[in-house]
Amino acid sequence: MTRNPVVLFLIPLLVLPSLCLAIRPLQARDGGADPGFRYAEAPGYRNGAECPGLSSSSAAGGRELEVVSYCDPSLVHIAMTLDSEYLRGSIAAVHSVLRHASCPENIFFHFIAAEFDPASPRDLSRLVRSTFPSLNFKVYIFREDAVINLISSSIRHALENPLNYARNYLGDILDPCVDRVIYLDSDVVVVDDVRKLWDTSLSGGRVIGAPEYCHANFTKYFTDNFWSDPVLSRVFGSRSPCYFNTGVMVMDLVRWRDGNFRKRIENWMEVQKRKRIYDLGSLPPFLLVFAGNVEPIDHRWNQHGLGGDNVKGSCRSLHPGPVSLLHWSGKGKPWVRLDSRKPCPLDFLWEPYDLYKPVRTLPRDRTAHISSAWIGYSSYLL
Repeated sequence: MTRNPVVLFLIPLLVLPSLCLAIRPLQARDGGADPGFRYAEAPGYRNGAECPGLSSSSAAGGRELEVVSYCDPSLVHIAMTLDSEYLRGSIAAVHSVLRHASCPENIFFHFIAAEFDPASPRDLSRLVRSTFPSLNFKVYIFREDAVINLISSSIRHALENPLNYARNYLGDILDPCVDRVIYLDSDVVVVDDVRKLWDTSLSGGRVIGAPEYCHANFTKYFTDNFWSDPVLSRVFGSRSPCYFNTGVMVMDLVRWRDGNFRKRIENWMEVQKRKRIYDLGSLPPFLLVFAGNVEPIDHRWNQHGLGGDNVKGSCRSLHPGPVSLLHWSGKGKPWVRLDSRKPCPLDFLWEPYDLYKPVRTLPRDRTAHISSAWIGYSSYLL
């Protein structure tokens, strides 16, 4: 079954399917339910007859459960971070992917959770399982000490979160049988079949694919310290670098591992600690390693910058052209602006995928019943 990209002017008319009555709380590390995190169970999205079959095995622990092997070659692999601060965005992003996928059961999510998040990886895993009961996923614990000493200050404090650097370590975190992955930020919604992005061909031995923006002023992503140093700036001497956004990437993990690209990125972060050569978090090291050698993907797959600039978070409009993925990169996040009743016009395109339900919408007796009705948790937790 072929699905056409969602026509932009129809997106505001989309109506969220009827939600299951079950609304699940997120458990805090101390065992108590955090009343600020409750999510409605998503509709069940199933494969059509034309979708390839999946291999499976029974789960351990005395319970019979069909578990999809993440080494299955018919899977589409998507990696995302999962943390308390951006959890609402992550849940909406997953929902959007499933809703528009031609074969939703053939998608496997790899969630990277921070070791010291207020909600433990196990708690986050339980919430994902209760929100998406049939989702194929695994939660990995990201050891923050692997990168904490390499992080330098940024123009916005949120960009210093160690979890922003988890994408650097996907080749190490994910199983070696996962040879390709789509990396998505938590502040996106997908309005097209993600398999179209998955099928991107990485030609000429390229390691990553992403939409490029060659009209952008590339020099502004690095400081005068960088451009005035003839040794450092020479890295771009044989390339024609263009800006690309690391929030949406197709990554060849075989080439990534063989080329030890994690270490190449870390080397530039070490240079940054000695001689400040950029101001913008985890993006510039990727530019230093890959800019000018990226497989260009159609811009429809990253309509980015919808969160505004990194200081004011002002409203932005869409780039010209069709849309397959909307990305609220920048300071402003749609769920924050919607809750504050100060939304930007495009924030209403994010809202149909939001499964968050504040506790105050529930009667007191029903809340008590739900809090005591926790069932099951993800058997995929590492």
